[in-house]
Amino acid sequence: MTPSKPTQERTASGASSADEAQQAGAAQPAGADAADATAEAVVIDAEPSEAEEADAEPSAEEAAAKAIEDLRAEKQAWEDRYLRLHAEWDTYRRRTAEQREAEKARATEKLVTDLIPVIDDFERTIAYADEHGEQGLLDGVKAVYSKLGSVLERSGVVVLNPVNEPFNALDAQAVATVEDSSAYDETVRDVYQKGYKMGMKVLRPAMVTVTCGGPKREPAPAEDADQK
Repeated sequence: MTPSKPTQERTASGASSADEAQQAGAAQPAGADAADATAEAVVIDAEPSEAEEADAEPSAEEAAAKAIEDLRAEKQAWEDRYLRLHAEWDTYRRRTAEQREAEKARATEKLVTDLIPVIDDFERTIAYADEHGEQGLLDGVKAVYSKLGSVLERSGVVVLNPVNEPFNALDAQAVATVEDSSAYDETVRDVYQKGYKMGMKVLRPAMVTVTCGGPKREPAPAEDADQK
């Protein structure tokens, strides 16, 4: 028995709908799997990696090491500052002491320079009293002269009286020469006026006469060693 035309159309329509449903059902799992994979990738990308977390937040050991290094640098800076300040203070103290000593030396030099003419007067007075028999005056003047000499000696003054010593142009001034073959050449014969020296500075050179015509003086051992 052959079905009628409407029945065939319904059958064909039902089969077509079933096929479309089946195809849709078969395609739906593939689309869901793709969506799930995309969601997982997004979640994985959103979470930071372990390396990124290490870079972002240093470990406790690294933080402690950095803190120790900073403290060491600060300690070294304070030590350098202390040494620099200590050196500057030593330099200032040394310069101040040197300036004080220099000022004291200048003041003493002025005093000694002013006293030298007084010493000359004492010496002339003593010589006059000795020649004329003024014994009482002589004793008093000698006492004052000795006391004044002691004061100058305590102040570091050295009297230059180079009788019978080799002539030294740095400490004495030759005012005349004397022929004397029995003495070494360039030996101080007489001292007309004593000189005075303080430290390394000659306040006044001695005025002397120097011998000539005698034998040459033998050089000192130190001079021989220097020449060799």
